[in-house]
Amino acid sequence: MPGKEDSSSDKEQCLDLFLKIGLDERTAKNTIANNKVTANLTAVIHEAGVTDGCSRTVGNLIYTVATKYPANALVHRPTLLQYVVSSKIKTTAQLDAALSFFGTTASEDFKLNEFEEACGVGVEVSVEEIEQAVNEVFEENKNVILEQRYRTNVGELLGHVRRRHPWGDPKIVKQFVDAKLLDLLGERTAADNEKPSKKKKDKPAKVEEKTVAVVTPEQPPEENLNPFLIFPQPEENFKVHTEVFFSDGSVLRCCNTKELLEKHLKATGGKVLTRFPPEPNGYLHIGHAKAMFIDFGLAKDRGGGCYLRYDDTNPQAEKKEYIDHIEEIVQWMGWEPLKITYTSDYFQDLYDLAVELIRRGHAYVDHQTPDEIKEFREKKMNSPWRDRPVSESLKLFEDMRKGLIEEGKATLRMKQDMQSDNYNMYDLIAYRIKASFTRHPHAGDKWCIYPSYDYAHCIVDSIENITHSLCTLEFETRRASYYWLLHALGLYQPHVWEYSRLNVTNTVMSKRKLNRLVTDKWVDGWDDPRLMTLAGLRRRGVTPTAINAFVRGVGITRSDNSIINLDRLEYHIREELNKAAPRTMVVLHPLKVVITNLEADSIINLDAKRWPDAQTDDASAFYKVPFSNIIYIENSDFRMKDSKDYYGLAPGKSVLLRYAFPIKCTEVILADDKETILEIRAEYDPSKKTKPKGVLHWVAAPSPGVDPLMVEVRLFDKLFLSENPAELDDWLADLNPQSKVVIPGAYATSLLQNAAVGDNFQFERLGYFVVDRDSTPGKLVFNRTVTLRDSYSKGGK
Repeated sequence: MPGKEDSSSDKEQCLDLFLKIGLDERTAKNTIANNKVTANLTAVIHEAGVTDGCSRTVGNLIYTVATKYPANALVHRPTLLQYVVSSKIKTTAQLDAALSFFGTTASEDFKLNEFEEACGVGVEVSVEEIEQAVNEVFEENKNVILEQRYRTNVGELLGHVRRRHPWGDPKIVKQFVDAKLLDLLGERTAADNEKPSKKKKDKPAKVEEKTVAVVTPEQPPEENLNPFLIFPQPEENFKVHTEVFFSDGSVLRCCNTKELLEKHLKATGGKVLTRFPPEPNGYLHIGHAKAMFIDFGLAKDRGGGCYLRYDDTNPQAEKKEYIDHIEEIVQWMGWEPLKITYTSDYFQDLYDLAVELIRRGHAYVDHQTPDEIKEFREKKMNSPWRDRPVSESLKLFEDMRKGLIEEGKATLRMKQDMQSDNYNMYDLIAYRIKASFTRHPHAGDKWCIYPSYDYAHCIVDSIENITHSLCTLEFETRRASYYWLLHALGLYQPHVWEYSRLNVTNTVMSKRKLNRLVTDKWVDGWDDPRLMTLAGLRRRGVTPTAINAFVRGVGITRSDNSIINLDRLEYHIREELNKAAPRTMVVLHPLKVVITNLEADSIINLDAKRWPDAQTDDASAFYKVPFSNIIYIENSDFRMKDSKDYYGLAPGKSVLLRYAFPIKCTEVILADDKETILEIRAEYDPSKKTKPKGVLHWVAAPSPGVDPLMVEVRLFDKLFLSENPAELDDWLADLNPQSKVVIPGAYATSLLQNAAVGDNFQFERLGYFVVDRDSTPGKLVFNRTVTLRDSYSKGGK
């Protein structure tokens, strides 16, 4: 094994080589830190014959070849490098065209004239031609440019020029465009530097898909795109999936053979097959919603199918409760599995393939303890049992299967590469022993050895003919092991692609932390509305449509350093509930108001809108609210001292009661302490001539001596105070003490008296609410789903 000094010397030699081809020092050092890119770039430099150096322009193009050249066309790479070194290909546009050409051609033969035509070889675009093209583009777009000035999309202008002269020097094109803008518009003014004000759009006529005039935050443009266009078709799965670099210098370029791919396509009919593979050891959270959207969504988009596969290889952590929950929540999210399978369905196949892996010399039975395995991995040392005879490993593996070896005394390990730069190639465990034939929720007590995720996952993907194996980025380093194992067994290889995890602010999403919150009773179970579990979101009143819209808006990206603000999810929740939830009025903290100029036994029935755009000729769009001489308003909507910016009720001041009449406060009844307000006396204006600015919601006594409908309301807020509590050492100390506030005695209109569990409503001025499962025939319980935007703070409009 090479020592540290040899490794340091190799890096210095590579750094010197990279600097010779014109890379700046920062890029060169960053390259050295990536072993894969270093190996590629070194090989490309030698192929190009520029070990003694070259111009910076050529060097930058060579670097692009090393990092972007399609792995399925390596046989043609020397040809491309000859064109680069001879400056027949000298611009990034030409090189991009060449890479695209070879990506399509793959390893097939090609005609040189077609390649040169595709890449613009020999095409010279003069400065005069570029200048003329820029002038033509500006003339065609002159009116738009004069209107938008320096807010003009320069990228579009460059694109117009590029379409005329695709092989023109992009730097010269940019210089002419900048000069032309300055000549046409003059120097930038202060107005050019101001941010454009957002204009409110007129509310459109009601159509099937309603568009809200003012959007906060702005709807992400990704939602208008098809996120699944990035994935290849099944018949394209002959290309190199990944390259596995071994410590001895060899490289395994994993791809399907023609025979394997044809067999796969025959079995699937060419359809896309994906899988959603949760482990049944807890409740699913919003991160799983993204996984479902990608796995089920891609299959649906391509007319294929998605398996719901339980990754049930750990019987001690899995429960039937979790299995049932997952199936039910997948359906609630709107997804229909092609088939429900279990990794345990394939335990016999997996065992047989493990025996075959041993026979081929790619696995061995090991007796190291977990601590010894960890120590040897850290030192990159082989296990003392690594090279034991195949026959010995076969016999010991059979003893493991029969329960003749104690738990912890043996494991089956894959013989990979203990000196690799990839920790996930350090002879991963394929099988371990679980003592006493621990009963498995699905497979029963047949097995006492269980396959690991790293062993089972890729094999079951292959057995089920999965076309696209999609997972989160933390599994990216496992890709080498995934393909190594399938290659070692000669099995079909799915297309693997990783995407970023969905992280949301003010919550935790690791199952370990969620389990701690539940088991230690910091929350009220897995479906506590404060949790980002899908069961919790459902109980909070969030719809699957809103969750899927949120996930689609976030996009299928590989950017793994972002955390999505909770506000973005709440935007989608409001958008959905705004269309689906009928309006009503509820007073959380009732303050009694006596209408002195209305008879005690007088009841005026008024029409209140279920929907903001209710038409007067549609009776179903309204509900009746009684107006009596006893009404209740929010305690916070009354002050003893008025102010200019306050639109609530105060002594001597008038407000408008929503759907009813203006009232004016004439007297305040105080308790003996001269501070506590017992009730308000007021007069109403039956003519409605008074035009107050403030508008209040209210609830009236339905008849003399009868209180309004009393309900319990639970106000939920962010569970944690910090945006990223998972980063904190004492993350439990960051719990928000006001994340749940229970109001036992709120007053509601009679519209709610027949509400059922799961029904959504908008409580005017307060937010969106849902009927909770804790409701009883004697008392309804409502959970706040999300607040409203503050549209009543000014003028009560």
